[in-house]
Amino acid sequence: MKNIAVVILNWNGKTLLEQFLPSIIMHSTEAQIYVADNASTDDSIHFIENNYPDVTIIRNEGNYGYAKGYNVALENVEEEIYALVNSDVEVTAGWLEPIQNLFERDAETAIIQPKILDYRNKAYFEYAGAAGGFIDKYGYPFCRGRIVETVEKDKGQYDDESEIFWASGACFCIRKEVYRDLKGFDEDFFAHQEEIDLCWRAFNRNHKARFCSGSLIYHVGGATLQTNNPRKTFLNFRNSLWMMTKNVPSSQLLPVFLIRLILDGVAGMRFLSKGQFAHFFAILKAHYNFYFKFFYFLNKRGSKQYRNYYKSSSILYRYFVKNGKVFVP
Repeated sequence: MKNIAVVILNWNGKTLLEQFLPSIIMHSTEAQIYVADNASTDDSIHFIENNYPDVTIIRNEGNYGYAKGYNVALENVEEEIYALVNSDVEVTAGWLEPIQNLFERDAETAIIQPKILDYRNKAYFEYAGAAGGFIDKYGYPFCRGRIVETVEKDKGQYDDESEIFWASGACFCIRKEVYRDLKGFDEDFFAHQEEIDLCWRAFNRNHKARFCSGSLIYHVGGATLQTNNPRKTFLNFRNSLWMMTKNVPSSQLLPVFLIRLILDGVAGMRFLSKGQFAHFFAILKAHYNFYFKFFYFLNKRGSKQYRNYYKSSSILYRYFVKNGKVFVP
């Protein structure tokens, strides 16, 4: 039995499967390949069955989003390593071998992310993952290779196997036993930041997440939900607040949230100043959802939270005030 499962979540993504599935099949011979379908209404299933009969199709009963879609699909996937890959990802030759080797060498490593470059501009890192992620004290995510809106050119500056705080959901590799022990992604999130929440919960259990530069993929990004979409703004702000409620240490929770609410207010005013009213109202809606379910998520807290979860006190201050547009170790 192969010990790696490459699992691609799909919803009405026939066009993406036509474009990117061939590279995954060609370069993943050491893995069993699955497509987890979220009740697509296009010809996705028919396309796979007719062209790639060796790909195992998992049929979810509804469009469960990223979090529940994977949770349901992985219930009966028994390979030891899950490589969860977006349908808009192109992999490269030998991409799985360095990941497999790193898992074998370091028993404490539970989660791995490959190097993610931009499919449209392959000399640069991709926004949502780059060379591995971190968060600041107030829950704002950033990456080695991408700070706020500035994306770096890949010059080999992050060619290592460094420990990171979170791995991108575009290509998220995790040990099956850890995934199941943590009960997978938080299904309330639906999509966006559920991978950061899972990595944070793994961190609180003393598991490590690592970046693996020897593995290279290219990600389109925003193919399923466009970057400039108010729905994405809503999910990112709401889910970030829910994630913090679950994971920030109790002694820091109140002061962190007071500052975070101010910062989100500034972000909302920035959208207003640009005439992006839908995004402004998306932040208001996100905060309404946060207040409404605050105690529900407070009850999801684990037994242990670590104070040293953040890499920077405020990535927004460093970026906008100190002009810090490049990752600092």
